[in-house]
Amino acid sequence: MPSKENSGKKRAFRSGFVAIIGRPNAGKSTLVNRLVGQRIAIVTSKPQTTRNRIQGIVSKPEGQLIFIDTPGLHEADSALGRQMMQEVAAALEGIDVLLLLVDVSRAELHADALLLERAKRFRGKTILALNKIDRVPKPKLLPLMESFARAFDLSAIVPVSALKGSGCDELLQEILKHLPEGEPYFPEEQVTDQPERFLAAEIIREKAIQIMYHEVPYALAVFVEKFEETPKLLRIEALMNVERDSQKKILIGHKGETIKKIGTEARKELEAILGTKIYLGLYVKVAPDWRENPQKVRELDWRHQLEELTPRGDEESPNEE
Repeated sequence: MPSKENSGKKRAFRSGFVAIIGRPNAGKSTLVNRLVGQRIAIVTSKPQTTRNRIQGIVSKPEGQLIFIDTPGLHEADSALGRQMMQEVAAALEGIDVLLLLVDVSRAELHADALLLERAKRFRGKTILALNKIDRVPKPKLLPLMESFARAFDLSAIVPVSALKGSGCDELLQEILKHLPEGEPYFPEEQVTDQPERFLAAEIIREKAIQIMYHEVPYALAVFVEKFEETPKLLRIEALMNVERDSQKKILIGHKGETIKKIGTEARKELEAILGTKIYLGLYVKVAPDWRENPQKVRELDWRHQLEELTPRGDEESPNEE
């Protein structure tokens, strides 16, 4: 209950940027989707799924929070890995709050050393969210919270379950307290800064990762080459790059069954998200060792893709199925 002296005052509107960093599979994308209230980032059981910074926007009466989902922190061993870690570094520039996300079911201080090292470089407010609390007994939480509190000077520690939603409202309120006063950066109805064509590429990649196995998910890149809207139909054509012929055969499947399943599942989800009927064409091409090619890796960034989207006439997407 507000005190008498504050009861007649209107709370100042707060707005700012919050970068979420954590190890692979800590649940960053799941948390962003939960806080935003809809899917803007793909979620799979495979680590290192997120490759770009993804902004999710949460607008509330008392403030606006812009969350930046980042790739999982790991030791980079390829051009793709280095690009992903550059995305993390870029996400920390100009933010107001740093949100560390730790999977409490596998939390260990020595294992999270890379996470804490990044956090110590940040001089602003840092909040720790202990995720997946539904997976551990409550008596285990308090010692973990105390361990992290001793290891680093944190503004707050909030236990959450991004999957089930528990603690997420408390997390939002805690973050809001540390944001500066200011006007909103985005319109109230906007939930992300991603273009729809990037979201389409990510949904296609998610469905492929869920169906594929072994090394294929990490060797897969998806580029939307055609995104044409008409009053009755959205036409999307996407190129799926893999690194070897054997991966291409797996992705296409016997008589095209696998790629057809990927396309069907991606189309249905995109129709639900975008609210329109969609034609989705998928094509597969072998691009040897693309993860070691800095130019190919840069092309995965939707910001780079937008720069390249100059009118090219009415050319057809490559089809190598």
